[in-house]
Amino acid sequence: MSDAHLAAVPRRLHYPAFPRHHPALRSCLPLPLPRLNRRNSLSPPSIGTISLSRAVSFAAAGGTTAWSAKEVAPSPEEEEPPTSVALEPIVSEEHFDRIIAEAHQLEEPIVVLWMASWCRKCIYLKPKLEKLAAEYYPSIRFYCIDVNTVPHRLVNRAGITKMPTIQLWRDSQNQAEVIAGYKAWMVVDDVRKMIDNED
Repeated sequence: MSDAHLAAVPRRLHYPAFPRHHPALRSCLPLPLPRLNRRNSLSPPSIGTISLSRAVSFAAAGGTTAWSAKEVAPSPEEEEPPTSVALEPIVSEEHFDRIIAEAHQLEEPIVVLWMASWCRKCIYLKPKLEKLAAEYYPSIRFYCIDVNTVPHRLVNRAGITKMPTIQLWRDSQNQAEVIAGYKAWMVVDDVRKMIDNED
């Protein structure tokens, strides 16, 4: 048989038998075995995938084969800071008072977005403020209040006349505010300046 003829003949790949029912393996993680690609027997065998979060180690001892898997926890150095932090909703006047009191006790400022569900500028601004909140997390917490879901006296107490309004509260007092009736990126810059000027 010529070399050209031998090259055209598909080669069969043989794999050693895997002792699936061996007593030592009954409690171990079953791993996928290599299988031939039936469409083209000349292509290399494909292996079933395993989650990347698992590290699979192989150990041979005393003539028996053992497979084990363990979860790999990310190290603290690998954890990245969040790129966005959801604004926590304040749903009542009592909730607002509790948050203000906690911030006062911790001597930390908070930022509050006063908004309404029907306000398009508010809806567009909120995700931008969530990204800004990630820059100051966890030292400064960001909250949002829908003026349609809280008592009107709380809205009056905060002095809200237009929406969206972003206020900085410190020592149980409203220290500064930005009335956001213009482009969102400019509002975010002004809120950042407001926070930085208070520190």
